[in-house]
Parts: sequence; C-alpha cells; structure tokens
Amino acid sequence: MSDWVDRDERSIWHPFTPLKGMDQPLVIDRAEGVNLYTQSGKKIIDAISSWWVNIHGHSHPKLAEAIAQQAHQLEHVIFAGFTHKPAIELAERLLQILPDNQAKVFYSDNGSTAVEVAIKMAFQYFYNQGIEKKKIIAIDGAYHGDTFGAMSVGERGPFTDPFDPYLFDVEFIDFPSPEKEADVWQHFESLVAKGDVAAFVFEPVIQGASGMRVYSKSLLDRMINLAQSQDIICIADEVMTGFGRTGGLFASDLLDHKPDVFCLSKGLTGGALAMGVTTCTDKIQEAYRSNDLMKTFFHGHSFTGNPMTCAVANASLDLLLTDECELNRQRINDRHREFESELNEHQLVRNTRVLGTIIAFELNTERDTSYFNEARHHLYPYFIDKGILIRPLGNVIYLIPPYIISDEDLSFIYTSILNFLNEYPSLIKNQKL
Repeated sequence: MSDWVDRDERSIWHPFTPLKGMDQPLVIDRAEGVNLYTQSGKKIIDAISSWWVNIHGHSHPKLAEAIAQQAHQLEHVIFAGFTHKPAIELAERLLQILPDNQAKVFYSDNGSTAVEVAIKMAFQYFYNQGIEKKKIIAIDGAYHGDTFGAMSVGERGPFTDPFDPYLFDVEFIDFPSPEKEADVWQHFESLVAKGDVAAFVFEPVIQGASGMRVYSKSLLDRMINLAQSQDIICIADEVMTGFGRTGGLFASDLLDHKPDVFCLSKGLTGGALAMGVTTCTDKIQEAYRSNDLMKTFFHGHSFTGNPMTCAVANASLDLLLTDECELNRQRINDRHREFESELNEHQLVRNTRVLGTIIAFELNTERDTSYFNEARHHLYPYFIDKGILIRPLGNVIYLIPPYIISDEDLSFIYTSILNFLNEYPSLIKNQKL
C-alpha cells in the first residue's frame, strides 16, 4: 500500500463506495486528453469521461488558460447585488443554443442543485399565483441527483430507503419500454386529468444511471404537449444528455415540443469545474415579478455564478461549437454503430443501443439488470487491468467517451470488450466472474 493510499484510507470517505470489501483506489497523478495516469505510471483510457463530464478530454489547455486568466482578474464575488461579464456572456450564449422558449438563466453548483432549483421554481410559480398544484409526475428508474428534492423525483430503492420518510410524494409512471408505451400513456393521461400536477420531470429520451435506457421520443413529445396544454411545467434534466452527448447539442433537440425548464451541468464546463444551470421561460419568471417581497425566489449558493466557473464554461462552449467537435461527435456515433453490428452477433449480448456518442448493451447474465448485479464488481477491475476505465451499471456496459477520442483508442476499447465476451465462459468456469 502506497503512502498516499494509506493516507486516503485514514481521511477520505469516497462516494458510492462501500467501506469494506472494495479494492483500494488508484492514485491518479495526472491526466491528458483521454488518458489518466496513475502514480505508478499506468495509462488508463477514460472511456466514460469521468462520470460523463470531460467532453473535451482532460487538462485541455484552453480550459486551463481560461481558469488561470480569470483567477488573476476576479476569482469570486457574491452574486446577489453584483454581476460580471463571464456570467452575462455565458447566459447569453446558453440562451442562443437552447430552444427559443428559454429566456432566463439561474446559476447553481451541480446537477443535483440544478434539479432542486427547477423543482422549487415550479412549485413557487403556482404558489405565487395562489394556484393549488402540489404534485409532480416523474418516470420510474430516473436518477436526478442526491439532494432531497432530486431524490424525491428519482427512483425509489436501496439508494433512497434510509431517507424515504423525508421525501415528498411523487406520481411515478413506468419506464416507457416499447411493450408498456400504451399503458404508460394511459396512466399519464389519468394523472394529468386530475388538475393538481405542477410539474413533469424527466431525463429526455435516455435515462443515464438506470442503465442508459432509451425510450420513445414521440411518446415523450406527446406527454410534453399534453402536460403543457394543462399548464404543467415540463422539466428536462439534461445534466447527462446536454452539450452534444446525444448527437444534437441537447436531447430535447430531438423533440418537437420543448420543455419549459432545463437542468444543465456535467459537460457545461468541460468537466473542469463544478457548475449547475437551470433555465426557464419568461412565463415562469413572470410569476416572480412583483413588488411583494414574499414572491421572491429565495434560493442561492455561495458559489452561484462563480467567475472562474463561468469563464471555463465559455471556453468549453468555444470548443463545443466548432465544426471539428461536431465532426468528432458524428465520427464517434458512426464507429459506435459499426461496433453495435458486431455486438449484435454475440450470444452474450442483448439490447444494444446507440444514441449520439453513447453506446450501451446488457451482458446476458441470468440475474437481473439492476445496478446491484454482481457482474459490475468483476467487470470494472477486468477493464482497469486492460487500461480502460469502464464503470458498468450493473451488467450494463456502456461507453460515453470524450469527443476527442481517437479511432485508434476506440478500436482498442471495442476489441477489449469483444475479447472479454469471448473469455467470459472461461472466466465463469474459473470463478473469476
């Protein structure tokens, strides 16, 4: 055990990590492009963009330069009563690339807080008008974050069991898999008809943490249309899907009917600094424009609108909006679709799906496909040993690489996955999996 690992064990509590029975964490000394380098010099390809954030790769010089330059000019200022150019420029630029109905930007700290802001924004929208609407509709299996509001609208299960008594009631509709679409639509219609729903919150077109599950954009379009016709605020959680992951800049670009509220984070800053954004229509903010102090949106964070974070988000947008980045995203999608054809021929693979720069498939194990499927505990170290960071969701293997990844690295990852599938029977026999 290295000194650094020993010191880590004595002082740090890692996220989503049991305190017993897990391998020691790897000490990452540096990172560049798609590669992580451990303290011992091992190179690991980051095939999941480090929890889906590093869309331009690690240690990008343009992002580092933006942070350094801003730090020398203005590192932070309270955002109540003050403003600054990086925040104004970022808000203007986000509104230019989001759907035309988006009019205002509210800054926060991360994806969970972006969702939390959206939920509070929706509830108070009706409260300020004296309208009694207190229900939220959400899709079962969703993950929206780990704060209490975000947990409330996410999947209920082992992750939330200790907190269930403190979560507010939510009307959950089933995940709209093809065989359930008709029933889901009927259930959604019945909930909307009650007239007490304030908001409908969803991960548009694809659910991330539940296993990169893709569902019908046409059904989602119908649900948004119906909800908006009944003055229900539609909240798109684009924390994972935003900034090019699904092909277009946002997953909602695939829809005809645009959500009223957007929640953004992760790729927003290219993974360089933590940031959350919640955007809304002018109609929503209109309910807060009043001489009545008590109609103010009393919400904020110490680092709201941090200048360095805004500066690096602007730099990330510079990279995202280039022709080169768009071509890279299309190239990755093309390569994924070629690999999908190979996967579909393998008997140990089921339910392959590709959406933009995301590819996922299920390992055909006898057990269910939940997050707690034991396969994940064996898959992760297998690929780390091969020099690839893949963090399976149960028995779901997925790739969501930085846009700068090379064809050579993609080929190496694809080959490694195929090798694993071919080795799988012997791994089972030798009880290594």
